[in-house]
Amino acid sequence: MRARYVVDTNVLIAASAADPQHPKDIDATPTDPALREQVWCWLDQFQQSSAHLVLDDAGKIFDEYQNKLGFYDFGPQVVQRKWDMCAVDLVQVNYDADGHGILPSTLALVHDPADRKMVAAALAAHVLYGEGCVAFAGDTDWHDWEGALHEQHVLLEPIIEAWSRQKHAEKKQRQSRPLS
Repeated sequence: MRARYVVDTNVLIAASAADPQHPKDIDATPTDPALREQVWCWLDQFQQSSAHLVLDDAGKIFDEYQNKLGFYDFGPQVVQRKWDMCAVDLVQVNYDADGHGILPSTLALVHDPADRKMVAAALAAHVLYGEGCVAFAGDTDWHDWEGALHEQHVLLEPIIEAWSRQKHAEKKQRQSRPLS
């Protein structure tokens, strides 16, 4: 486990859906219970580790977590535990007029507004701490941006890597098919 992570919301959602004590009946990707359990195990290990959670100082990442899940769901409880353990690193993220994280032009390919703030937080963590890593589970778009992110020193940790790479390859294959 790395020293700090920006945790994509899909990790909290999938882990909350797989929580063995209080599973949340929500639409989560992946749908396979075994894969969700892998995500839950990673988040549980993260919770128990000394690794820090990276959040933006404007609170927009935290707001996204709260908009997707309830306070007592597993994912938000992990976030709360990190706060309780003083294991949250707040970083400055600049936002545009629409409230989207501002990225350097070399990362314009990051098209998802929600992910832009995650990337901006990872960039800021790299500047402050020498490491910026985004942990993700059910969102395969991260693989589209992997090369450009790596060039900017943003690391990715695909929690269910075999699944996400397979789904990404399937998506690319569908996109490359000619329209009939």
